[in-house]
Amino acid sequence: MSSPARVSPPPRAARPRGRRGPRRSWRVAFAVLALAAVVGGAAWALLGSRLLAVRSVVITGTHLVPNAEVLEVAGVRLGTPLIRLNTSQIAARVSAIAQVQSVHVTKSWPDRVIIAVRERTPSLAVTAAGGGFDLVDPDGVTVLWAAHRPSRLPLYLTTAPVASLRGDPDVAAAAAVLGELPAQVRRSVASITASTPDQVTLQLSSGVTILWGGVGDASEKAKELAVLMPTHARYYDVSAPGTAMTN
Repeated sequence: MSSPARVSPPPRAARPRGRRGPRRSWRVAFAVLALAAVVGGAAWALLGSRLLAVRSVVITGTHLVPNAEVLEVAGVRLGTPLIRLNTSQIAARVSAIAQVQSVHVTKSWPDRVIIAVRERTPSLAVTAAGGGFDLVDPDGVTVLWAAHRPSRLPLYLTTAPVASLRGDPDVAAAAAVLGELPAQVRRSVASITASTPDQVTLQLSSGVTILWGGVGDASEKAKELAVLMPTHARYYDVSAPGTAMTN
């Protein structure tokens, strides 16, 4: 007896591929439109909206320069979109103020600009042509004018006009030497001269003269000076450690 023949079910009719086309196109179009809306919204928020615009400018580090002057020179307008601000240009404008040594400008999202100022610190006093004293920093830049010389600032003796002291290596050497002196000697310095950066001379308030020389070897010079000063000489030369002299 023969086995019954197997009858296979008829194959399922394949769905026409064309039916998915319109649905996929609609999804792609929707995704493109959604992305465009997001990008457009972000661009509007950054460039045109007042949501991310400057509402306040914070200034730090100022003691000599009025904040109003920094604000005017910085030129940051309230309401300007934060993304449009060029922090380098703002810093360059503020750096043009004589009393400013350096500036760091940052954007604090969503609506604030911070201008951090580092002011110059006077190290020496120079007799001003019109009277009083110009107080200069180690770069020779006039930071302030004073009617009387501050006791903490030695008088820098020079025949050059104060305007020519900017970038003068002699001024830089004099200021650097003051910074490396022992505290007791530093407080006694009344005036200082520098014929060259390696020939810095100190005049103490007691009338004692010290040829300190250039910057460097400060600890050796200080030790030799401490040994020699009990001799109560009027002149000490410690410019070359190991060969100190008195007179």
